[in-house]
Amino acid sequence: MTRSIPPRILTAVAGAVLAISAALPMRCLGASAEPVPEPVAVQNAIVIRAARMLDVRSGTIMSDVAIYVVGERIEAVGSPADIARRALPSATVVDLGDATVLPGLIDCHTHLLARIPDADHAYAMNLLTKSQAYRALEGAANALATLRSGFTTVRDVGNEGSGYADVALRDAIDNGLIEGPRMHVATRGIAAVGQYFPFRLSSDLADFPSGAQMISGAEDARLAVRQQIGGGADLIKVYADWERATLTTAELGVIVEEAHAAGLKVAAHAQTRDGIRNAVAAGVDSIEHGDHADRDTLKRMQSAGIYLVPTLSVMDAWAAQSADNAAMPRLVAALEASRETVAAARAAGVRIALGSDPASGDRHGRNADELVALTQRGGSVIDAIRAATTVAADLVGAADDIGTLEFGKYADVIAVRGNPLTDIGVLKHVEFVMKGGRIVRNDLVR
Repeated sequence: MTRSIPPRILTAVAGAVLAISAALPMRCLGASAEPVPEPVAVQNAIVIRAARMLDVRSGTIMSDVAIYVVGERIEAVGSPADIARRALPSATVVDLGDATVLPGLIDCHTHLLARIPDADHAYAMNLLTKSQAYRALEGAANALATLRSGFTTVRDVGNEGSGYADVALRDAIDNGLIEGPRMHVATRGIAAVGQYFPFRLSSDLADFPSGAQMISGAEDARLAVRQQIGGGADLIKVYADWERATLTTAELGVIVEEAHAAGLKVAAHAQTRDGIRNAVAAGVDSIEHGDHADRDTLKRMQSAGIYLVPTLSVMDAWAAQSADNAAMPRLVAALEASRETVAAARAAGVRIALGSDPASGDRHGRNADELVALTQRGGSVIDAIRAATTVAADLVGAADDIGTLEFGKYADVIAVRGNPLTDIGVLKHVEFVMKGGRIVRNDLVR
């Protein structure tokens, strides 16, 4: 026995068939008409023109150049006439006039979550009085200042006790919620128990927050790396020393083993001779600071492809601001040690990447001070610029995407008045910033 179908259902079925038929291409209905092609999304296209471009690979200035940008990437670099023939008619032309363009700069040692005040017990007070949410908002302000200064990518080597707020900041930037550089984050950092900030706390404050994840022993080290990778780390930061070597080679070796197994690099804070030796023996990927590296260790670094990130400008800033006459001899000695180390590293063929180590409100956005500091230690201008472009891109592990103005790379473009090869100080005054095809700042066109 057949059941009758209620009229309301028949009406609904008929309506659905008509809707589906209308949505189908004409060829599916047996019609002879040609199908209508689906619309194709046209990516944003921009042509940047400038009087000069610094080719960071060759170290030469090219005159009268144009860069064709489609979406996030560079489609072509050439003469304005060549680019005009290739570009879409709808492309926006941005003429920067008598300016020099070069790749977005890269800082391999930042702390965007650190805005530590200049006061007694400042580090501990920072941890005590600021929530992770507030720290993240500070990080957003620091990130914007960094980007507007021409640094379109950073390797953020430790968030100074803000949990995983650097992961949140990185993701918010990637998702377009806020403006900032591309971030490669190290999250919490790893240090030996009692060997990182804050120091000299009351023993009653057992749960007071610390500036790094404290470990003791190889299994603690292994657990810390796994936890930080699980929390979203792009690299691992370890403190190999603090006035003396602290972590053992066994602990450092486990950290490197776990990080490398996951495809992550290890950056090691190391300033003492023994701390640097231990970190190099463990196979880290970069030595941060490296003030007292001896020549044998520098040779091992060169052989193993371990980078040096000397963070010179922070010492220059301390020396300039110091009103403590008693501390001056120590600062002068540190400055001299850094000069000798950088010279010896260059002589040994160690690759040097730029890192400015900002941790206070007044130093975020002044990353280019490190370029000047590198030249003041005897390096050439083009080597300093490469430390913030091609060499830094290699250390970050993103040389296919950043570091030069070439086809297929992210359209990270900055511009300055003047010629940075004759006056590197102009890079402290960037007036145009494009990150990933999006103009963030343009003070050259009014």
